[in-house]
Amino acid sequence: MSFISFDKVSKLYQMGDLQVAAIKDMSFSIEKGELVIIVGPSGAGKTTVLNLLGGMDTVTSGTIKVGNQRVSDMSSRELTLYRRNEVGFVFQFYNLIQNLTALENVELSSQICKNPLDAARALQDVHLQERLNSFPAQLSGGEQQRVAIARALAKNSDLLLCDEPTGALDYKTGKQILSLLQTSCTKFHKTVVIVTHNSAFTQIGNRVIHVKNGHAEKIELNDRPLNAQKVEW
Repeated sequence: MSFISFDKVSKLYQMGDLQVAAIKDMSFSIEKGELVIIVGPSGAGKTTVLNLLGGMDTVTSGTIKVGNQRVSDMSSRELTLYRRNEVGFVFQFYNLIQNLTALENVELSSQICKNPLDAARALQDVHLQERLNSFPAQLSGGEQQRVAIARALAKNSDLLLCDEPTGALDYKTGKQILSLLQTSCTKFHKTVVIVTHNSAFTQIGNRVIHVKNGHAEKIELNDRPLNAQKVEW
């Protein structure tokens, strides 16, 4: 059985008298330990997929399973616990607390979940062992994003969801972040899902889900993903 299963999932929004489908009858599966790229133009439904996978939104119809959990059937309280314990999040903007150090930002996240990793070790894993006591304003954009990844890794969850994680970064730093996310799969055995509009990123994915007009238009498997350091865009 696949680690993640989307089965005929729809998400509809009411806009006045109109009902708008963000995604419609979408189906796909993801295996444990894969690096997955969800790619498509703005408005295609990519972020909706991520929000549903992360328990930040609820389905209108269809079934979502993650591991042995049926996320689409969870209550509001169950979704809160799911987000807290089962999913790590990395966003385009780092969402760090400015008056806390890098270490304290990671510790804050690890304190609320059930089986966290050591915060200092998580920062060491992203090569920030020298910046534990630095505040976000003292860090570069790439360093702040690495703190955000350490924060997600410290939760020790099997699933890492990333929404345009290089969008606020320059080219060189963006490649470093992609490489770090790829390592999260190969070294730490996480299942990593990256949402992006950048088609160049598809080269590093084990699985690529092309989203268009709320549908999974095409799904590709890649037996030999490119090393993230070699991606050009």
